This record gives sequence, C-alpha cells and structure tokens, in this order.
Amino acid sequence: MSALLTTPLVALDADLGAAKEEVIGRLAAMVTEAGRATDSAGLSADAMAREAQSATGLPGGIAIPHCRSGSVTAPSLAFARLDPGVDFGAPDGPADLVFLIAAPAGGESDHLTLLTALARALVRPDFTAALRAATSDAEVVALVDEAVGTGQSAPAPSGTDADAEANTEVTPGTAPATAKPTIVAVTACPTGIAHTYMAADSLVAAGDRAGLNLIVETQGSSTAQPLDASTIADADAVIFATDVGVRGRERFAGKPVVASGVKRAINDPDAMVRDALAAASDPDAPRVKGDRAEAESAGTAGGDVHWGVRLRQWLLTGVSYMIPFVAAGGLLIALGFLLGGYQIADNGQDIAVGNSLWNLPDGGLSVYLGAVLFTLGSLAFGFLVPALSGYIAFAIADRPGIAPGFAVGVVAVTVQAGFIGGLVGGLLAGLSALWISRLPVWSWARGLMPVVVIPLFATMISGGLMLMVLGRPLAAATEGLESWLNGMTGTSALLLGAILGAMMAFDLGGPVNKAAYAFATAGLSGITTGEVGGTAPLVIMAAVMAAGMTPPLAMALATTVRPRLFSPAEQENGKAAWLLGLSFISEGAIPFAAADLLRVIPSMMVGSAAAGAIIMNAGVTLRAPHGGIFVFFAMQHVLWFLAALAVGTALSALCVVVLKEISSRRTASAPAASYQQA
Repeated sequence: MSALLTTPLVALDADLGAAKEEVIGRLAAMVTEAGRATDSAGLSADAMAREAQSATGLPGGIAIPHCRSGSVTAPSLAFARLDPGVDFGAPDGPADLVFLIAAPAGGESDHLTLLTALARALVRPDFTAALRAATSDAEVVALVDEAVGTGQSAPAPSGTDADAEANTEVTPGTAPATAKPTIVAVTACPTGIAHTYMAADSLVAAGDRAGLNLIVETQGSSTAQPLDASTIADADAVIFATDVGVRGRERFAGKPVVASGVKRAINDPDAMVRDALAAASDPDAPRVKGDRAEAESAGTAGGDVHWGVRLRQWLLTGVSYMIPFVAAGGLLIALGFLLGGYQIADNGQDIAVGNSLWNLPDGGLSVYLGAVLFTLGSLAFGFLVPALSGYIAFAIADRPGIAPGFAVGVVAVTVQAGFIGGLVGGLLAGLSALWISRLPVWSWARGLMPVVVIPLFATMISGGLMLMVLGRPLAAATEGLESWLNGMTGTSALLLGAILGAMMAFDLGGPVNKAAYAFATAGLSGITTGEVGGTAPLVIMAAVMAAGMTPPLAMALATTVRPRLFSPAEQENGKAAWLLGLSFISEGAIPFAAADLLRVIPSMMVGSAAAGAIIMNAGVTLRAPHGGIFVFFAMQHVLWFLAALAVGTALSALCVVVLKEISSRRTASAPAASYQQA
C-alpha cells in the first residue's frame, strides 16, 4: 500500500486562507497535484458537504475535514500547520493543525483502518505536541507513519496504563470479570472514518479516569465485530454517541441510555460517563426500546429529539424513497411522448398490451415503443403515493410499517385523496404499527408480531380510517386545490411561481426544496394518470425545474465574470456547476452556500423566484419531472423557459457579485481575492 502522507502533502506554518473552505480547497489541490485525486474541486466539494453535516474542528486547535470521494484514487492525507489558525467550528477557537483525510468512495478496509488510526492518534496530546514541534516535512511524515503503523489495533488514549487498557477496550469483546461498573457504548458518524473512532477513544479514556469498564462498538468504516451479547447483558448502562442510526439497536433493549452526537463524546466524554453512571442507578432513566421512534434522551445535549424534528424526518424519508419512482416513471413517460407523440396518453396502454414487435400499430415501431415506454412510466408513477405512504410508515415503525403504509397509500389513490392523502395515510399507518408493536404480548406470539399481527391490524386501522372517515374530506381538499391551480391567472400565478422558486433555492436539496419538488411531481402524476384535469400542474413542474436549475448556473456565471471574488476551489466548483445546473441538480450550488450562506442563499432565492414567476406567467408546460436541458422535448414554449432561466441566472449572479463586492470593500481582512498559496 502506498504511503498515506508524503512530503508534497505537507505544508508547515502556511497561510492557506482566512476561511475553512479556502484551507480545504488548497489541501484538496495538494492531493490532486500529487496524483492521488482526479478533481480537486470535486474532492473539496465532498469535504465541504461533510463539513455542512457537522463541523470537524476539535478542542485543542485541531481540525480533521474528511470525506469519501469518487475523485480520490488513493487513500491520502494532506496536512497543514497553519499560521494564522482558521476557525473550523471548535468550541475553543481556531485550528492550527489540519488534516484532510481523503478516502476513495469504495475504499479498502485496510486503508480505512490506517486512516482511522490517525484520527485516533489525534486525541493523544503527545502526538499533537510533536506535530507542533516538527521542523521539517519529513519529520511530520515520520510521525504520521509511526502513528498509523502502531495504531491499527487502536492506540491507547492518553491517561491509560497497561492494566487500565486491559479493562477498557475499544475493540469489541467481552467485559472483564471485575467488580467495576460496566458501560457499553456505540459510536458512529456519517462517513465512519474519523469522529467514530475519536469518540470511542475519548470515551475509553474517560471510563479509565472514572475507574469503570467501558467497552465500545465502533460502527464505522474500519472492520469491527459487534459487542458480545453477554457483555451487553452485564452492562449497567449504554452510551450512544452517534450522528446516524444505531445498527442493531434492539440488542440494547431495556438498558438505561445516554445519547448524543459524536462531538459531545469527543469534547466532553467525562460528563457522558457521569451521566451514564447516574442513569444506571436511576429507575426512571430513559431506556432503550429498540425502535426508530424512540427519543433516546437522558437530558444530555443532543439526546432529545423534538416532535417537530421527528415529524420532518419521517416525511423526508417518505419523499426521499418516492423520488426514484418519480424520476424513473417521469422520464419514461417523457421518452414515450418523444417517440409516440403526446396523443399516446389517450391510448398508450391499449397499444402496448394489444400489439407487439410482430404486430405493430398504425404509426409503426416508433408509436409502439412510445406506447411501451409511456405505459411503463405510468405504472411506475402509480407507485408514487403508495411509496410515499409506505416509507413514511417505515420511518416511524421500521419494517412492520411498510405493508400498512403501502396499503393505505393505495387506498388514498383509490378515494382520490392524492398526495395529501398519502402523507396523512403514511403517518396513520406508521403510528398504528408503532402502537401495536409496543403492546405486551405472550412470548410465543412475539415471532408473529412483525410479519402477521402488526401488518394486519395496522392496515385495518389506517386503511379503515382512510376509507370511512378521512378519504372524502381529503379528496375534497385535493379537488379544491386542483380547481384553484387550474383557475390561476395573473397575480396569483406569479405569486405561486415566485414562492415555489424561492423554496427551491432556500436549502438546495433540503426539506423546503423537496417539499416544493414533491408538490410539483404529485401534480404531474395526477395529469399522467388522468386523475387531474387542466394544465396547471404541468406549468408548476416547469416553474420548479427552472427555479432548481438557476442556483448552480448563477454561481457558475458569477465565478466566470468575477473570479477574483472567489477562492480557487470555488472557481473550480463554478466550472462544474454549469453542467450541474443544466442537468437540474440544485446541489451544485451547495459549496458556495456553505462558504457564504448569508450572501449566496438570498441571492439564489431572488433569481429562482423570478424564474418561477416568469414561467407561471408565460404558461410554459413540462411533462418530465427531471432532466433539465435534456428533456426540452417534453416542454411547450421552450423559448419562454430559456428566457426565464436566463433572467433568473443573471439576477442571482448579479446579486451575489454585488453583495460580495460590498463585503470585500467594507472588511479590513483579506478577501477571497487575496488568497495566497503556501
């Protein structure tokens, strides 16, 4: 295996910029220049996307931006000792020691083990002190080689001795037979490279200081065996230090629990251990119930999940799983129109079923293939509402909620309650399944619960409520909404277009963006299946797509006309944003928003709102839910669409350039234009 760190990847006492995005961009460029990545902009964007999930700054002047990236060809480290330090979000101030950990998207387990060994070494004060004292690039490389060479079996955290280490293991196993209290823990972060293992080592060290046995299961990239069942059974309490779901949560059912994100386990592990000990002796402490909806809180930071947050998570899960049905079905329908003409919507299914390659209909092969594609797309679109309901229920109640969710979604379609009915039905099915799963049952009946009892009664409850009580009111509400949309003209159409456009740019692929997109695709589904009349949903789909294409195109334009206002990494991202914008991938603007939120997001919203309003006023229609420039064949009034896109792009680019110019003139600190390489 090639070395993770070489001297060209080290920068000592360097000024790499005033902001973390500049530092990450320069480190990504170093990795690319060393021939270990193909695209510095892509690597930088992936690292910044991880940074947006949670800051990577740690106490003690350390930062470990990291990611998996398709741009990385060999697992790599890039190190900078910064002068001056740069804020990476640590609670105690700027970082002067920065490691960029770059792993391939499909990294080998051996390499990932080495990368995580380095992350673990960073919690040792002697290692960070040696990095600060190093006088040459080669000395830094030697220090890192030593750390990863001896750290594959989890280096002992500072403060542990040989006896303590024997009783406080990071590698899962069985707890030692001593009279000490025993706590088990699970650590996990989104990428599973760094914070997972640093949190584990910090907890182990805190357990040693508290004089107890603490055994950690790391659910990260590096191979680790699950905790032994007997160890869990003997544990007095459980710590979950995770930013993602805990795999195998049911193994800990009934144990007192303390939960937080991984950052708290790194920053304040002693407090987490004290909280776990207190929970172990408190009969009223929260306990693990083993299901998705549990609020794993013991009054610690990050442990309690508000109902509003949880509701948003449920709904977004449903929307996320629904989108593949929308994309596949919608694009198939659009291709069907391309080959068979728009009239294929009237008799496409009859042609597909009643004809064959050896018995072609009038119009020949093109019409037949168009009918087949249209029929496939329509059938896929038919799953839109059931998939939404099914996966909302799955988010609430796990696998037992899927069948009731899909069933009530079909009921919602049958009673013409539409998209709104799917949302309500999914919540009903999931909550019903969750309630039934918590009922006490005889031990012999537990095996029947998830496969028979829960699906049966949850479907009966939620489906019955939808058919007998909620279906007609929801159908009436849906019909009223459709009538209002089809009757829109003038000011009301402009306002709706502006609102939907601003929503698309507000969080660039986040919950608000997805809500606007789901609203548009639900209307498009109704048009395709004949449940909705009029063309208003087709106009809304066009407005949403134009508004979603505007942000990345605007940033691409801004970096082209005023490159000095952007860092080198942002300039590279701007080149990629042209294609992303034309393909209707709003996320192409995320690196710019993450770097300058208060200037970029409002600018994007202004342009997207303008594009949406122009589309609505001009009556542009679109029959495809995705594809950007590549589905113009499914659009009417293409020139108006292009005009709206051009106006929105130019307006957003103008706003962001003006705001950045004003900022650069007012601030005394070096702007992006004065970026200096080490």
